[in-house]
Amino acid sequence: MPDVFVNYRTGDGDKTAVVIERELSHRFGEDAVFRASKSIKPGERYPEALLSNVRRSAVLLAVIGPDWTRFPALHDENDWVRREILEALACGIPVIPVLDGRGAERLRIADLPAELKRLADYQSVRLDLGDAKPDLDRIADRLTELVPTLRDRIAPESSATVNNQMGEVHGTAVQSRDITGDVGTVVKADHGQFNLGKGDQRNVHFSGPGATYVEGINNGGIRHRFGDSGTDGDDGR
Repeated sequence: MPDVFVNYRTGDGDKTAVVIERELSHRFGEDAVFRASKSIKPGERYPEALLSNVRRSAVLLAVIGPDWTRFPALHDENDWVRREILEALACGIPVIPVLDGRGAERLRIADLPAELKRLADYQSVRLDLGDAKPDLDRIADRLTELVPTLRDRIAPESSATVNNQMGEVHGTAVQSRDITGDVGTVVKADHGQFNLGKGDQRNVHFSGPGATYVEGINNGGIRHRFGDSGTDGDDGR
């Protein structure tokens, strides 16, 4: 199911429609964008394909070329450019007029058939192929606002994203981003060095059946029992 339906008239905006579809497909995926000459497969009935894909879309981009309002077909109820737009409006699907190039003017109510006059009230965006990137970025940004399901595959990674890597782990491993408060670490059967946390750190080497490391004030005793000898060692002094 496409999220974006690209509406255009052959001979007045079709080249711009190709640029839009290719860029949005690159950013959001091939299945996210519908353009009739690319998306309708050979042998498929195009009337059903056009209307069903309009109804399933989340937004329709209407490419408005310099001569768009001068085409007599716009006043023909069987004109597909007109039918696609009216179908989107009837389904409550947002329609964004895309003004093709510097020569395309904003739509005027007086130039539109009665059924399409409301298009003149819709905020449009301009796409100048002479410097297309900023305009295409603006269109893509607007689409991600309108369609939360769209995922921009080339957008820079958010600074809030955390990438953690682990090698071979035996036992439980927990990864987290923001940590507030104290953190405790239990190390079992460690035979090398470890260095954790931030601030002043020391590397301590543990080996043998057991070890004790104490830093700071110790007001009590420490007792250990290692092996099976049955003897207790008192290292409280």
